[in-house]
Amino acid sequence: MPEGDTVWRTARRLHAALAGAPASLVDLRWGEVDEAPVRGSEVEEVVPRGKHLLHRFASGWTLHTHLRMEGSWRIEQAGRQTAARGLRRPDLRAAIGNEAWTTLGLRLGELDLVRRSDEHRLVGHLGPDVLGADWDRGRVVDNLRATPPGTSIAAALLDQRVLAGVGTFWASEVLFVQRLHPWRDATDLSADELDALVERVHALMLRGREHAIQSSTGVLRADDRAFVHGRSGRPCRRCGTTVRVAPLGRAGADRVFFSCPGCQGGPAPTDDGRPQAPLGARRRR
Repeated sequence: MPEGDTVWRTARRLHAALAGAPASLVDLRWGEVDEAPVRGSEVEEVVPRGKHLLHRFASGWTLHTHLRMEGSWRIEQAGRQTAARGLRRPDLRAAIGNEAWTTLGLRLGELDLVRRSDEHRLVGHLGPDVLGADWDRGRVVDNLRATPPGTSIAAALLDQRVLAGVGTFWASEVLFVQRLHPWRDATDLSADELDALVERVHALMLRGREHAIQSSTGVLRADDRAFVHGRSGRPCRRCGTTVRVAPLGRAGADRVFFSCPGCQGGPAPTDDGRPQAPLGARRRR
C-alpha cells in the first residue's frame, strides 16, 4: 500500500497540474456520486492527509480518495493520445482535468465527494500526519503510550489513529534502525525509546518524500534500498543474521513484517524457525 511519502509526492504533482484552473473535465466512476458540485469549479489545492488525498474545490466541495493497495494517480498532457486512452481504461475510477492536464485515478480504493466542512467524517479520526503541518511528536508519543495493553509497537505504528502515513515499509525500517523488537508491547517502551522512535520515523520519511523511490538506507539501487523490508532469507546488513518475515496482527487481517532477530532481540512469537528463502527466489529459478 502506498505510504505517506508516496501520497505526499502524488499530492504535490496533482496540485501542480490542477490548482488555480477550473476543472473542465470531471468524471467520477464510483457508484452514484454526483459530479455536479465540482464540475467546472476551480481546484484550489490538492493536499495529502496521511495516506488520503483531498482535492479541494472553490465550490466548497472536496474529492477524497485513498489508493489502498493498488491505486494510483497518473498525469497526462490534455489532448494527447495517452490521456484519451486513459479515459477508456476499465480500471479508471476518477478523472479531473483542465485545458493543460488530465489526471487519471486508477484502481482507487476509496472515493467520496463531500462538502469541505464534512472532511472530518473521512479523515478526522487520523492521528498527526508524519509529513503534515499538524505533526506533533509529543502527541504521537502520548498516543503510543495510550495503546491498549498487548498492542505490539509495530501494530501501534501502523495504526493510523496513532499517527497517519506510516505503512509496513517505514515501520519495519524504523524499528530495525532503533533496534526494537516489532512484537514488543508498545506500553513497555520507555518514554525515551518512544520519543527517539517517533523522531526517527519523522526524519526518515521527511528525507524519503523527496525521492520517487522509497529508500531508508539513502541508496536508490534496487537491492540496497532497505535494511530489512523485503529482505527475508538474506543476511542483515548490520550483523549478518538472516532477516525473517512473520505475520503481524489477527488472523485474516494480518500483514507480513520484516525484522532481524540478531539486531532486534529475537524472532517473532509466531516464527517457527523454518528456513526462509529470499523473496522471489523461486521465481528467479
